[in-house]
Amino acid sequence: MAIEGPLRELGIHDVFQLLDLSRKTGVLRVVSELRDNEGVVAFHAGRIAYASIRSNPHPIGEMLMKAGKISEGDLAAARARQTEHGDRRRLGEILIEMSSVTARDVEKFVRRQAEAVVFELMSWREGHFRFEESNPEEFPENPSVAVSTESVLMEAARRIDEWSRIADRVPSLSAIAEFADVAEDHAGQLDLLPSEWEVLTKIDGQRDLRRLAVEVGRSDFDVAKVVYGLVSTGVVTLRIPDRQARSLPGTAEGDVERRVAARALVEQGLTSAEAGRLDDAVHVWKEYLAAHHDDVDGPAVRDAIAAAERLAAALEGIRGE
Repeated sequence: MAIEGPLRELGIHDVFQLLDLSRKTGVLRVVSELRDNEGVVAFHAGRIAYASIRSNPHPIGEMLMKAGKISEGDLAAARARQTEHGDRRRLGEILIEMSSVTARDVEKFVRRQAEAVVFELMSWREGHFRFEESNPEEFPENPSVAVSTESVLMEAARRIDEWSRIADRVPSLSAIAEFADVAEDHAGQLDLLPSEWEVLTKIDGQRDLRRLAVEVGRSDFDVAKVVYGLVSTGVVTLRIPDRQARSLPGTAEGDVERRVAARALVEQGLTSAEAGRLDDAVHVWKEYLAAHHDDVDGPAVRDAIAAAERLAAALEGIRGE
């Protein structure tokens, strides 16, 4: 049995809750043509057994190796079982059987992987989802590691709330980090954690935040928080690339890039509005309308601006009383 539909009608949070409460087993695929991206989440009895996203997959084997839990040889041996011996189990299951890593370690990193993927998917307001149900007995070797869907959703919601607080300095994952100009009389001493140093060493003025996350094997959100701290202390600055200028007008690629840029401004305004920063939301939405006056979201954004301005005026009236 398949469950499918557009995200505009049933949000991804509701899809996950439905699969959790009904204890479904199978694979959920979420596709966004606008983002040219796809997320895949495997469920076993309503719990998340595996999650991946095309734009930043965070393979479990790479995560375990970078964390020092397994060696490069362990990873190669586990992959050989999959490719050469036809073992259909997930890499984590194989590594547990090889005694290279504990089930507890794998569960920890499956959770991290799932949290990163769900956090990304929950920001998608367009796209299409499809869930293909499987027989629990036929699911990849009845996985010994599966994490609570409810707890992953709660963590994703917490990240979204925290993201709204850092969005003023880290507005987009497409931002490129560059070292700031430092005055000669600057103290010149940084007190950073090892994880923060790891991100800092990858900053080269070329990689955007998503690419930095891939390089260090951590989630987009974790890297964004580190960069927020570096921006706040004046160590780095962020540059938003002008993707429109690099796209040829009239081409399909240019149309997609313009649509992505337009949607990014709409989402930024929504984030500000949801955080109660109505003035910021109106400012961003007006910037969007000036650059994308004929965009499909234009009428809705104009209505949102009018509503935000009415609400701001009403609140000001209450304060005045």
